[in-house]
Amino acid sequence: MQNQDDARRFERLFLPHLDAAYNLARWLTRSHSAAQDMVQESALRAFNSLHRFAEGNARAWLLTIVRNQSYTWLKESSGRRYVDIDDEEGLSDREKIQLAHSDTPENWATRVQDKKALEEALESLPETFREAIVLKELEDMSYKEIASVTGVPIGTVMSRLARGRELLKLKLRAYHE
Repeated sequence: MQNQDDARRFERLFLPHLDAAYNLARWLTRSHSAAQDMVQESALRAFNSLHRFAEGNARAWLLTIVRNQSYTWLKESSGRRYVDIDDEEGLSDREKIQLAHSDTPENWATRVQDKKALEEALESLPETFREAIVLKELEDMSYKEIASVTGVPIGTVMSRLARGRELLKLKLRAYHE
């Protein structure tokens, strides 16, 4: 009976945040396959530690686990190259739909190129800045939530966001020139 209660509690608290978990892991590991592994491992850890979670911010708690798993994976796999074998030419379903319905191939190509430039610029940022931007801009977390996930003061979060945004702006400006 307790296992069923735990499973229902886990589903209620953490399943809604698996996309955010994947998104963070993907940007930290820079790998679709590794991100899937990080989310799976993190979800298992969250489930096994469910008894220690005392009804707080489930999203922040899960993302903290994902962040720690991702950094551990990065440290352990440094120097090794992780290759995604299931990358379909780099196009998402949304991009494929846009291609099929775009007004002109040139307009679609420009949008894809801009998205690629943004992704490359974001990936080139140092981890602390990339992490802050992903959590704030892509996952729409508050400064307080980001501070909780990363374990740094809110002022540091704000500083990392400001510096990360400035670096991102410089990289994108250089790309367009």
